[in-house]
Amino acid sequence: MSRNVSERTGWTGWLAERGRQWMVWAALLLLPGAALADFLSELARPHEGRSRRETSTHKINAEGKFDPNGEPDANSNWDNKNVEPGKTKVLMDVKGPGAITHIWITFLGPEPQNWAKKGSANHQEMLLRIYWDGSERPGVEAPVGDFFANSFGKRSSVMSMPVVVEDADSYNCFWHMPFRKSARMEIINQSDKPISLLYYNIDWVQKEVEPDAPYFYAQYKQEYPVESGKDYLILETEGKGHYVGTVLSVRTRSPSWFGEGDEKIYIDGEEKASIWGTGTEDYFLSAWGLQTTSTPYFGTPYFDQWGIVGGHTSAYRWHIHDPFVFNTGIKVTIEHYGWMSPDENPDFKTDSWNEREDDYSSVAFWYQTGKPTFTARAPGAKERTLPNLDRTILAKDFTDVKYHGAGEASVQEMDYLYPDGQLFYAPAEATGGWVEIPFTVEKKEPKRLLLVMTRASDFGKYQAYLNGVKLGGVIDLYNPTLDSREFHLLDFWPEPGDYTLRLECVGKNYLSESNKLGIESVRLRERRPRVTTFGHEKDKDWKTEPKLYN
Repeated sequence: MSRNVSERTGWTGWLAERGRQWMVWAALLLLPGAALADFLSELARPHEGRSRRETSTHKINAEGKFDPNGEPDANSNWDNKNVEPGKTKVLMDVKGPGAITHIWITFLGPEPQNWAKKGSANHQEMLLRIYWDGSERPGVEAPVGDFFANSFGKRSSVMSMPVVVEDADSYNCFWHMPFRKSARMEIINQSDKPISLLYYNIDWVQKEVEPDAPYFYAQYKQEYPVESGKDYLILETEGKGHYVGTVLSVRTRSPSWFGEGDEKIYIDGEEKASIWGTGTEDYFLSAWGLQTTSTPYFGTPYFDQWGIVGGHTSAYRWHIHDPFVFNTGIKVTIEHYGWMSPDENPDFKTDSWNEREDDYSSVAFWYQTGKPTFTARAPGAKERTLPNLDRTILAKDFTDVKYHGAGEASVQEMDYLYPDGQLFYAPAEATGGWVEIPFTVEKKEPKRLLLVMTRASDFGKYQAYLNGVKLGGVIDLYNPTLDSREFHLLDFWPEPGDYTLRLECVGKNYLSESNKLGIESVRLRERRPRVTTFGHEKDKDWKTEPKLYN
């Protein structure tokens, strides 16, 4: 590829992104009339207390040296801090009483760049903790990304009432967080790379707090995968309070739709849930599935591909006007039921009601008087990283002329998409070009064959073959903006031996400028263990009837 990302994105991509943001902000303006009136009328009332801010702005002492307790340096723009691996950065440590009213944080993304040649920590590797009134256990404990509804270490825009992540890199929180004696906020870098150029502003009001004012709590937990026979537990605590939000993230381990499971909420110790929903997407206020969106009270910031093995979905639901109120305790759960392919069903059939074994993580948000009894704690960054499912064959290792037809093949560096680069191929003719990527299978076991490929405005159409067997339809790599996508081809039990994945150019989309190709890898992805246990298709010949379960 001859042009850079910004050139490829161009006016069309910029306009599309700005259009999405304008639509979201328009939605924020269309709040229910009563709610908007309440907000505005509250501003017209007298406010007590004194506004304060904790900030990363550069401060110096009388000798002109850096001093976090000094005065802002009017002659410096060095307002950021780097946090080395394993270190903790205290953003706030103040005496009360008071209330945090706004948090703003930003930092460099994980990709290598001029200010961080070897890359930086991603926001899943940063652990946010907030301690109230000297408590040994944090009241807020969650990865920075997940707390701001950005899961999987991916950066996504969020435009909601309490959380706004503008342009996927400006992290804002407007949850109101009262405290009485003290508040301490910190970020722990649990990555092996630094947090680079960390900026922050923490706004708070020093004021008296009502005697019965509850504390704000947020707690991360995960199950990789979810436990069979038990609904996924988001929160369980004793005490008095109200539940105000959920961030749920799912990495699918099976084909098809994962989200038929209902939310089930138990109030004040009841044995049967008195609040019972109708489906996962319904709880997140969508219908007939989930898709990328962001609204004041609910949204799906990240959704990559529908129905694949290894798909990622993260969604948020804020209970701003409809909190779940409890007097002695609450238990918030969600079922993990959904559709399933027949090779994962004991009766070799497919239907909508199967207990699935996907990877779940969540953050629960709630207010409560006193201390919660929820025992969940956030594991370390390595444990939070989703386990690898793939055997990866990097395409960049096959640029030699024997692996491609007429034209040029090279390794293209693409740190922003692929840290190891990709194979870039430009056929000499409009059709007839090809690339081949060989690999060897050592053991017969169920796998899914897929390709990680690039889409761009000058890429072509290609047909995939495995050992000469045609797989699926034509792959159209045209896209107006540059992105990466998985193309799933085959579910099979490959016999041990040598295999060759071949991609043949068959032309281009009429909108495309050319017929080029970019491929990062061929992957063999794990299927759930029950596919092996049932073994429905172990002895079937995939070559006579190639099959891909959706």
